[in-house]
Amino acid sequence: MTNIKKLGLTALAGSLVATSGYAGALDVSGTAKITYVSQDETEVTGNPYSMNQGIGFTGSGDLDNGMTIKYGYTMTNAAFSSSTLKLDMGDSGELSLSNGAGSTGISAYDDVMPTAGEEVWDDLDGEANGVTSISSANTLGYKGSFGGMGVSVSYNKDGGVTTGTSSKSVVVTSGSLVDNMELGYGFGDKAGTTSNNATDLSTAFAKYTMGAVTIGVQVSDIDSTTAGSDQERMHVAASFAVNENLSASIGQSVVEFETAGSDDQEDIGIAVSYTMGSMTIAAFQNSSESVGGTNGTDDEVSEISVAFAF
Repeated sequence: MTNIKKLGLTALAGSLVATSGYAGALDVSGTAKITYVSQDETEVTGNPYSMNQGIGFTGSGDLDNGMTIKYGYTMTNAAFSSSTLKLDMGDSGELSLSNGAGSTGISAYDDVMPTAGEEVWDDLDGEANGVTSISSANTLGYKGSFGGMGVSVSYNKDGGVTTGTSSKSVVVTSGSLVDNMELGYGFGDKAGTTSNNATDLSTAFAKYTMGAVTIGVQVSDIDSTTAGSDQERMHVAASFAVNENLSASIGQSVVEFETAGSDDQEDIGIAVSYTMGSMTIAAFQNSSESVGGTNGTDDEVSEISVAFAF
C-alpha cells in the first residue's frame, strides 16, 4: 500500500511539472476616480460628487504554434463592464470575441476625433444621434495590418434578443501610407427586427498631425428603412499637446435629421487633461442645441475629475 501511495504522489508531481510550462500570466490593475458633474439648470441630479473604482484583469498564454491567447476582463464599481478573448496570430492578425466593448469594426471607429477628454456629445441627451455602432454583446471580431493598411471586422449574430438578423461591419484604415495622416472608411449593417428593416451605417474620417497639433474630420451616415429617420453627422476637432503632460482640445459635431421640420443638432465640446505620474486631472464642458432636431431643446454638462491608476 505504501508503494502505491508513493507511486500516486510521484505521478501527480510529474503531471504538475509537465503542465506548468503551459501556464500563462494574469495581471491585475485598478483605477479610482473622483468626479464633479454639473448639469444644466433644468436637470435635477442631486449630489454632484461621485467616486467609482475600476478593476481590470489581463492574461496571456503562448501556444505551441507560436500564437498567443489574450484575455481581458474589467469591472466598474464591482459590476461587469467588458470582457474579451483574443487569438493573436502574429502577422496574420487577431481574432476576438468581445462582450461590452466595441473593440473591432465600426463600433471601434464611431468617433475617432482628437480629444483631451470625452467626445463632444458625451453625457448629453442626444449623445446617440448620428453615432454609428452595432451591438457589442458577444461580438466576433478580426483586425490586422497589411502593407500599411489596417482592416477591422465585426460580426454580431442576431444583434440582440429582439432582432431577426445579424449585424456586421468592416473598417479599412491607412495609417502609414501618407506621412502624419490617418484615413479610414467603414460601413456596416445594423440588425433590425426582420431581414427587411436593417439599418445601413457608414463613416469616413481623416486625421492629420503636425507637431503638437492634431486636426480631424469625420462624416457618418445612418440610413434607416423607416421613412424620415436618416441621420448624418459631421464632426470636426483639434487637439494640442502643450507638453508631454498637458493637452487641450475643441470640437464640434452637427447632426442633420431627415425628419421634416427638424433643426440640426449642434454639439460643442472643450476638454483639457493633465497627467502627473499615475494621476490624471481632466475637465470637459459639452453643450448641445436643438437636441434630437427639436428647436429650443438644449443641454449642457460640465465635469471635473481626478483619476488614479494602480
